[in-house]
Amino acid sequence: MIIEAVVGVTDVVESMHRNVSGLAPIVGPSRPGGTRGITGLVYRSVRGVSRAVGVGLDVALAQLVPLVPIRRSSLRSEAVLAALNGVLGDYLVASHNPLAIPMQLRIGGSPLTLERQALAGAIPHPGGRLIVLVHGLCMSDRQWRRKGHDHGASLARAHGATPLYLRYNTGLHISENGRAFADLLEQLVDAWPVPVRELVVIGHSMGGLVARSAGHYAAQAGHAWPRRLKKLVFLGTPHHGAALERTGNWVEMLLGMSPYTAPFARLGALRSAGVKDLRFGNVVDEDWNGASVTHPRDARTQVLLPRGVRCFAIAGTTQAQPGRGSARPRGDGLVAVRSALGQHEDAARSLPIPASRQHVCYGVGHLDLLSSREAFERIDRWLRGD
Repeated sequence: MIIEAVVGVTDVVESMHRNVSGLAPIVGPSRPGGTRGITGLVYRSVRGVSRAVGVGLDVALAQLVPLVPIRRSSLRSEAVLAALNGVLGDYLVASHNPLAIPMQLRIGGSPLTLERQALAGAIPHPGGRLIVLVHGLCMSDRQWRRKGHDHGASLARAHGATPLYLRYNTGLHISENGRAFADLLEQLVDAWPVPVRELVVIGHSMGGLVARSAGHYAAQAGHAWPRRLKKLVFLGTPHHGAALERTGNWVEMLLGMSPYTAPFARLGALRSAGVKDLRFGNVVDEDWNGASVTHPRDARTQVLLPRGVRCFAIAGTTQAQPGRGSARPRGDGLVAVRSALGQHEDAARSLPIPASRQHVCYGVGHLDLLSSREAFERIDRWLRGD
């Protein structure tokens, strides 16, 4: 990855060099092609040497792999890896980098083999109620535990259920993860040691969009698990996008307007496909396949909530208490309250989640929703029967 970064920075520097030396106009397209003569030779040499070093390192490190003892990853290393996948996960997959996180269901940080006998051995007393938790962008399954509290473990104890945690590469398109999650749940329900009576899915942030996407693709594939899905809880989910990614998109567009700043737009474009999907809350392939990544208009496909499933939404706001009158509370630092509740200025795009199944936690940031006692008690009440 370091070698690829060196090559990428070299491209940016050469592009700047070409535009400045050629006295390009302030506004307009960047000049095509590379530099010439000795200057071009220098840039080509930097790329060539860097790639040669990279190949040598790959060969040497591959020989060391069998000598490295296998140890369980620490919480810190998994958090760093999850963040890296959130930012560059699609690139890691495309380049076949072993740092790319594969999708898997886990308990206590250990992956589950979705075979009946293996599940029976890994889970001492499997029950018919399952709670599956789906983490958000740049996070991992082990980060559901925050400040000594884990919504999944606590809810499982209170409701006699088994908690399962999804781990996935958040840098991939949400629709790619949604389709894979749908297939994984089908395998889980089919291999579970006892009949699954009730399935509950809780998605934090991007995880809620992945859950919605999974429901969509499960219906298309005719999967059986949606018939077991009884409740779906969204926790700080940006159903209609996040303002931060929309800002990043506009900055990328503005940088591209001048040949003197266009090379830097490449750095902004490094955002993964998963991050870019958060601009409007894309959940299906049609929302991004063949579309301009910098398109400023919301042209999403309308995706309904899964039929026959009770859906709930919790939003956080850093505001300490409700404001007076009709003032809208500000968001949780990353997701606006209206987006988290599924509300949209266009009524046709609003998600039909009744007010009785919506809740706003005041004085709570986006990540603090994971440790919020108020959020836990609200989910607990909903699962007991709303």
